[in-house]
Amino acid sequence: MGTLFRLFFKRSNWALPYVVFLVIFVVLPLLLVILYAFQDAEGNFTLQNFVHFVNQPEVTHTFVYSVVIAVITTAICLLLGYPAAYIMSRMQSNSAVIVIMLFILPMWINMLIRTMATVTLFDFMQMPLGQGALIFGMVYNYLPFMIYPIYNTLQKMDHSLIEAAQDLGATPRQVFRRVILPLSMPGVVSGIMMVLLPTISTFALAEMLTLNKIRLFGTIIQENINNTMWNYGAALSLIMLVIIGLTSIFTYRDKHDDINDAGLI
Repeated sequence: MGTLFRLFFKRSNWALPYVVFLVIFVVLPLLLVILYAFQDAEGNFTLQNFVHFVNQPEVTHTFVYSVVIAVITTAICLLLGYPAAYIMSRMQSNSAVIVIMLFILPMWINMLIRTMATVTLFDFMQMPLGQGALIFGMVYNYLPFMIYPIYNTLQKMDHSLIEAAQDLGATPRQVFRRVILPLSMPGVVSGIMMVLLPTISTFALAEMLTLNKIRLFGTIIQENINNTMWNYGAALSLIMLVIIGLTSIFTYRDKHDDINDAGLI
């Protein structure tokens, strides 16, 4: 009985389900991706998968194109999301809740269904599906992921700093540029991460919004996996994981640098 009591009431034991979950669904898949990426079809160690990626101009061009589309999508989401988050942070609580719900409601519907509705909308307006529709669909689907981190950061901001800047004679533009913007950078960085990284590797949106006319890097990975080219597909996935990891590291450093420049640490 005492052993059972210690098993259930020791706080560290409550973390065991999460550890098991991470090992099975995070660590093990990553290890398999790495293992397959450095193997050929016979299971021998090789770097040929990565050499094949470098020597394929079409694949490298698709990768660069995917990054460009992701950057454009992220930039548009930032230009639209920051003003929206700023306005919401200055609203009364009841009004802000209503606006937040308007952004949340579409997210209750599956992304593929929303994308199908976007395709239908373009068909109804007799507008061609292509790069413009792809960017529109990505902005529509990922804009809330830019707004919420920025809104949460602005909402939790210490408003006494703004009042202090105003008391010292700062103009509204100076207050925004020297106080609000630096303090909101953690939310901006989080929003960029939440939009940029998924859009680089997406493939379903590109297939539906361009009728397979435009292929993104995620589409190439999917095609290789579906064609049982596990090793090459794993190598492409590993390249994407490395880029995402490096981006996360540099973004994390920039985030703390912005906080330090703002005088918070």
